[in-house]
Amino acid sequence: MSLEFIRDFKPEGLDLSGSSILITGGTGSFGKKFVKTLLDEYSPARVVVFSRDELKQYEMQQMLGPDPDARVRFFIGDVRDAERLESAMRGIDYVIHAAALKHVPAAEYNPFECIKTNVHGAENVVNAALRVGVKKVIALSTDKAANPVNLYGASKLASDKIFIAANNMSGGRTQFSVVRYGNVVGSRGSVVPFFRKLIREGSDHFPITDMRMTRFWITLRQGVDFVLSSLEKSEGGEIFVPKIPSVRVVDLAQALAPDMELREVGIRPGEKLHEIMVTEADARTTVESDDRYTIEPSLAFWRVGEPEALKVSRVSEDFTYASDHNPEYLQGSDVVTLLDQTLDD
Repeated sequence: MSLEFIRDFKPEGLDLSGSSILITGGTGSFGKKFVKTLLDEYSPARVVVFSRDELKQYEMQQMLGPDPDARVRFFIGDVRDAERLESAMRGIDYVIHAAALKHVPAAEYNPFECIKTNVHGAENVVNAALRVGVKKVIALSTDKAANPVNLYGASKLASDKIFIAANNMSGGRTQFSVVRYGNVVGSRGSVVPFFRKLIREGSDHFPITDMRMTRFWITLRQGVDFVLSSLEKSEGGEIFVPKIPSVRVVDLAQALAPDMELREVGIRPGEKLHEIMVTEADARTTVESDDRYTIEPSLAFWRVGEPEALKVSRVSEDFTYASDHNPEYLQGSDVVTLLDQTLDD
């Protein structure tokens, strides 16, 4: 790809050979790609898919091929169930926590269910990991957790705080870190499959919530590699934020169907016009490297090193990382190029 700012986040020296990895919410778009990447490119001893939907687990088994891979285990379970979660984590080295209730309007309408999964579920993951002695936990977050305006974002902010603070309880035995990134192109429930569905059905227009709307954009493969590289780099307590491009939703729609009419329908409840991943309040503890921002914890256990020695630099105190003030924008043919790449994801 000719776009210089489309980064390759693949870790340089991550060795997972002989390790056991568990992923909560493992039958989602991210989980399926993550598991396949582990099996194809790393040499884990065991990969445990933990999720609550037996049909999705069956479909994932079929996706992995006709011959069952003995390294893959499927556990039916819910992150709300602390006992089951702890049972699944026994003998696990690394946990990737991807389970969440993610649909913004659904969370607004079902607040208790959102809290049970996103907040109490995070607490259960932390407690289970501490009890069984997991080495590292990486929790997946969202841009909506920064300056949240909806319950989903607020619940994920609470989850982020839980995972960062868990390092105070672990005494260094288990390291907890967070990965925060934007919309995943082509993932289940995202706008690209929705627009493509409208095209297949012969719709005469795309509904656009607001013509000014922008979003951060990351491909599924980039998301998987960024999580793996964060697993490699983490020391416990960091929030890792990738440097990724923004896209105007209007440009995305026009790239998919240049002649389609665009109709503005208004912002949905709990939806932002633009997204942010590093707030001005976070800037005081944020460092920058070639491919990411790292929000360091303001907690007593954190060992602050010299930025120059760590090949990072501190951002300015008034810094923010927002989708409408991003120097890296996808436009026109760039959008089409990246869309074509996602078909292979």
